[in-house]
Amino acid sequence: MNVLLTGGAGYIGTHCCVALSDKRYNCVLLDNFSNSNPQVLDSLERILGKSISCVEGDVREFELVKETLSRNQIHAVVHFAGLKAVGESVQQPLSYYSNNIEGALSLVRAMDSLDIRTLVFSSSATVYGEPRYLPMDEDHPVGPTNPYGRCKMHIEEMLRDIAISNSNWRIASLRYFNPVGAHESGLIGERPSGVPNNLVPYIAQVASGDRSELQIFGDDYPTRDGTGIRDYVHVVDVAQGHVAALDFLTRCPGFQVLNLGTVSGSSVLQVIKSFEKASSREIPYKIVERRSGDIAESFADSKKASRVLNWRATKTLDDMCKSAWKFQSNNQSAECSK
Repeated sequence: MNVLLTGGAGYIGTHCCVALSDKRYNCVLLDNFSNSNPQVLDSLERILGKSISCVEGDVREFELVKETLSRNQIHAVVHFAGLKAVGESVQQPLSYYSNNIEGALSLVRAMDSLDIRTLVFSSSATVYGEPRYLPMDEDHPVGPTNPYGRCKMHIEEMLRDIAISNSNWRIASLRYFNPVGAHESGLIGERPSGVPNNLVPYIAQVASGDRSELQIFGDDYPTRDGTGIRDYVHVVDVAQGHVAALDFLTRCPGFQVLNLGTVSGSSVLQVIKSFEKASSREIPYKIVERRSGDIAESFADSKKASRVLNWRATKTLDDMCKSAWKFQSNNQSAECSK
């Protein structure tokens, strides 16, 4: 099966490419490299031992997307492309609605015009907003609190309507809970530009000496150690979730929403302790005031993914931190050799 990965040169896209290729899917990438580096293609080719087909372009370019789908005889699409920083989305909502919603609309229009109707959508747990109960399952009410989450919610609504309109559509929307870690090779991983928005890459930069210390936003939450708890899931497990979703869609039409998480959570202090063990380095940190809008706990109920996809997260927090540190160390070595 030929699969197009939009945003395929990004963090989750590259790991998904490896997982799909290992299952003998033929992957084609489409990326404008606004949040990724073309050099990652060399790393992918080293891991896979073969060349990777990549088209440079924006998913909002309808004719380009249609031509890419047609020329490569694509059977299914995994849609990652889009802007993804929560804080930035609050500051630049127009950019997020333009990139993320217009991009998804352009893609499904191109797919529909060519009768390609199998799609896995990269969604997010941000669609849930503040938890009303834990763990959060797929029936939990949605109520995103920022433009990034609202984009994901609106795209899901659009995809649900499309699936209802034509029974030939096969769509799975995968809601992620904090993907972290890296491929076991240490060749691909999360490499944010500028200040990291997520905890683990920030800790990795503190461990490597690129940043002096970590700020912990509050230690007075009603949690086991006072710091916020989140559901961290290894990016390789997330990638395997996409393989399972595509396999499922070959058998079952319609629209499905599925959580990808660990059914548990780790506190900020637990993540720091695990990363210190992985790196054999102390992680300096300072407790500061809570951030407005932060919540005490958020973690997934992933029983539906286990039942429907036969998927579950298999890697531990220590696995996540070890792989993230290996990638960070390799990255540091590459920078020093330039």
